[in-house]
Amino acid sequence: MLRIQDLTYRIGGRVLLDGASLTIERGQKLGLVGRNGTGKSTLFKLINGTLQMDGGFIQMQRGIRMGEVAQEAPAGPESLIETVLAADLERAELLAKAEVVTDPADIADVHNRLADIDAERAPARAARILAGLGFDEAAQQRPCSDYSGGWRMRVALAAALFARPDFLLLDEPTNHLDLEAALWLENYLQNWNGTLLVISHDRRFLNEVIEGIVHLADLSLTRYAGNYDRFERTRRERLEHEGKMREKQEAERAHIQSFVDRFRAKASKARQAQSRVKMLEKMEPIVAVMEDKSIAFQFPEIAPPPPPLLAIQDVNVGYTPGKSILRHLNLRVDPDDRIALVGSNGNGKSTLVKMLSERLGIEEGTIVKAPKLEVGYFAQHQSDELHMDETPFQHVQRMLPEDKESRVRGHLGRFGFSGDRGNTLVSNLSGGEKARLLFALMSCGKPNILLLDEPTNHLDVDAREALVHALNAFEGAVILVSHDAHLIELVADRLWLVADGTCAPYDGTLADYAAELQTTRRKARQSDKPANNGDAPRDTKKQARKDRAEQRQLTAKLRKTVKESEAEMAKLASKCATIEAKLADPSIYDGPTSDLMDLQLKHAEAKDALAAVESAWMEAQEALEGAA
Repeated sequence: MLRIQDLTYRIGGRVLLDGASLTIERGQKLGLVGRNGTGKSTLFKLINGTLQMDGGFIQMQRGIRMGEVAQEAPAGPESLIETVLAADLERAELLAKAEVVTDPADIADVHNRLADIDAERAPARAARILAGLGFDEAAQQRPCSDYSGGWRMRVALAAALFARPDFLLLDEPTNHLDLEAALWLENYLQNWNGTLLVISHDRRFLNEVIEGIVHLADLSLTRYAGNYDRFERTRRERLEHEGKMREKQEAERAHIQSFVDRFRAKASKARQAQSRVKMLEKMEPIVAVMEDKSIAFQFPEIAPPPPPLLAIQDVNVGYTPGKSILRHLNLRVDPDDRIALVGSNGNGKSTLVKMLSERLGIEEGTIVKAPKLEVGYFAQHQSDELHMDETPFQHVQRMLPEDKESRVRGHLGRFGFSGDRGNTLVSNLSGGEKARLLFALMSCGKPNILLLDEPTNHLDVDAREALVHALNAFEGAVILVSHDAHLIELVADRLWLVADGTCAPYDGTLADYAAELQTTRRKARQSDKPANNGDAPRDTKKQARKDRAEQRQLTAKLRKTVKESEAEMAKLASKCATIEAKLADPSIYDGPTSDLMDLQLKHAEAKDALAAVESAWMEAQEALEGAA
């Protein structure tokens, strides 16, 4: 379907692609991955013809309809449903033609073609896509101009999906979605029959939807079979193999060079020495394994205060007096809590986070805080927290006014702002760099609780993994809002559901929540269809729901134990690794013996705790499997 051969592209004297090649067959679903700035979005623009290549060629099979999300979000007076329906250009053209043709043969041709493309059911299909992306029936009738940019980008995504192209390009499709819409899109694309090339840093999405990975690195494209987890494993094994081969080659080169150096001047050995020089010249060097190191996140060590950190009692909160977004909130946050907020966009997740960070005052009720509570807050909208006309250095210096310049710059360097990059205006930073600056600012103090509102939007896959490890090593509480299911599954051990104007603990796992969403959507679709004689009696359906609820309640405690144990194991494993790294440092043995003994004691305690948690996890897992 698509063939890229020896593609070369330069921008501003910088080479982004050099001799890159790739073939995509019909029906394949591939993920395009690589570090930020390597040229993934540029490759899309080369494929769709927006940019012109400097060398090579891109060949698309004739007659293929390519689709992608429009760069400009729709913002006109047309309703959402009208905007999406208009994306099917053939249907729109045929409907317009049907209004004016008079020749009986032409009329027949038009209506036959409308029937072929199933035009009659198009409005229902468009409505289902919009509903899946978070727009109810009333919202679908409102004009696009009523919505913010993020919501309009959802409409643009809906239009691209509705058009049913043969080959679909998607660039970070989940970035403007909440968790619910991201899970819907994942399910939709799993069942889609077209060809897909998608740029994404969402690990779960790449694991669930994608069957092959295209890695953009070192100016070229490398194809891997399987999902992202398999790609990561295969690439790691390949790099390890290449590293060993390089070591072997270097040893061989050293041996040959030694012979040449010893016998070049001896007449009896001159010919052999010369032949070995030729061997060295012909020996193709194996490129050194150069793995870019991901940005490391390291939150400060703290001494958590006694519980609770926060006690919320009968609280109402909103932006306009008398118009509460969330009501009757009764919640508690303890020092070891790891909580993810779930619920559709617009239900109040960000409102709750802003309230907890004291960026939004309450209307009624009380919030009791632990003494010396320090809050670290990551804002979804970065411009709310950053000064565009200042540099990263100025931001951190304001947070650490007593520290020397060297320490401020050292702190910035840990988050990728080394050298002159720390003096760059925030307005000139990329989205990923702004995210890293927010993490750097959060780490200046010693927060007892981290409030994270969509922290992964601008992070690549490796940076997201680094964030997971850092959060699991953090000793305080974490409350996060994220569409990244992978992050939620590895970090959170509790869910709070924000819905119907309030927030309450959700009794179940993320998998339970996703299953309930699918069931709800399936019932909504079925309710739109006329009833038939094959429908199950209402009482039977009610009993089935009751049985499922009882089974979920029966296993809820076991599932919670498994989830908590997994989170605790990750935390303890990270702690052991940190201590082991310190014990591996020779300088520790030159210091006071008491420091060494204290470190060894902590290591033993951490290993014992890890063994105990692993045992509890195994028992709970076996019990859960037996109850299934």
